[in-house]
Amino acid sequence: MRISFHIRIWQIAKREFIRIASRPLYMFSIFIAPLFCYIFFTTLMWNGLPTNLPLGIVDLDNTATTRQIIRNLDAFQQTKITKHYANFTDARIDMQKGKIYAFYYIPQGTTQKAISSKQPTVSFYSNYTYLVAGSLLYKDQRTMSELARGAIGRATLRAKGFTDKQAEAILQPIVIDTHPINNPWLNYSVYLTNILIPGVLVLLIFMTTIYTIGSEIKDETRKEWMALANNNISIALAGKLIPQTMIYFLMSCAYNAYLYGYLHFPCHSGIVPMLFISLLMVLASQAFSIFLYGAISSFRLSLSVACLWGVVSFSICGMSFPTMAMHPILQGLAYLFPLRHYYLLYVNSALNGYSLIYAWPAVVALLLFTLLPFIVLKHLNKILTQYKYIP
Repeated sequence: MRISFHIRIWQIAKREFIRIASRPLYMFSIFIAPLFCYIFFTTLMWNGLPTNLPLGIVDLDNTATTRQIIRNLDAFQQTKITKHYANFTDARIDMQKGKIYAFYYIPQGTTQKAISSKQPTVSFYSNYTYLVAGSLLYKDQRTMSELARGAIGRATLRAKGFTDKQAEAILQPIVIDTHPINNPWLNYSVYLTNILIPGVLVLLIFMTTIYTIGSEIKDETRKEWMALANNNISIALAGKLIPQTMIYFLMSCAYNAYLYGYLHFPCHSGIVPMLFISLLMVLASQAFSIFLYGAISSFRLSLSVACLWGVVSFSICGMSFPTMAMHPILQGLAYLFPLRHYYLLYVNSALNGYSLIYAWPAVVALLLFTLLPFIVLKHLNKILTQYKYIP
């Protein structure tokens, strides 16, 4: 009796569902790890920006004017003045120990010099070992210094008989009107979480797909698997990966609903394009994993390369450092990572609200990833039928 290919696919898929349900490793990598990452990354940056970062003060002038500057600086959301120091050395030591991220230094005679128009100098020191904390505190200290300079300058101009309007025109001849687009809250979570979570999912798909195929050889169950597929490698792979495709797509739907529905992150394109992009990402990641295993032929080595590829994706996709600023060779290599194309589609659709047609190269690239297994199908069939697992 001849069995049609779709029945064979269903039999293999049913077998795969049983394997997933009976093995804790699958349950962890497909369900528990993604859900943990969803909650972890979103709660880690729940407020959008770090707040109440510890800052030290060295006020050697100690006048009413400098105390007012310090109070205003402490009022910034990101800044929390935790300690006053008697000298520069003590503040520097505490910053090197990590007790504070920065300190604001006001030398003696600052107020007197300001009143007499002698251009006093204040200094602020930031520990850029902690890039985000150092940058935010540097911005607050610089802003406070500019505001203090403006306040002293306005008081001086008032004393000379200028009106407030005339003083403002002299102090700020050009007014800057800033409008951050797409993420007006300057929320780190909006920008980072939308790529960190899919990136973790891509990494898990890489590892799970390769482990799924390699474990058949390792556990000596490949004959049973290939027999159900009538020794057709295409049917064998389709039946084995369809259950994981369905589950990972549901997990991607879950994070889309969580980010855009519950947390109300910007999604100007609507949810449907993002679900389509997520499906392409899942398929491309699975296809790339099959290609890696077929090209390398070694279970351990292909799993190691997949892990490395997934981790490097976070850096090279353009999320943390702009790809256009990288070396030209790295700019070209970036397009070999599925997460790079997902990032481009996310920016185009969710943030900018454009149609996918305006980012068609990224869509085509993900579709090309799904064709990679056809390059190694013949060799993969040889691996599954002839090769032996070597511990």
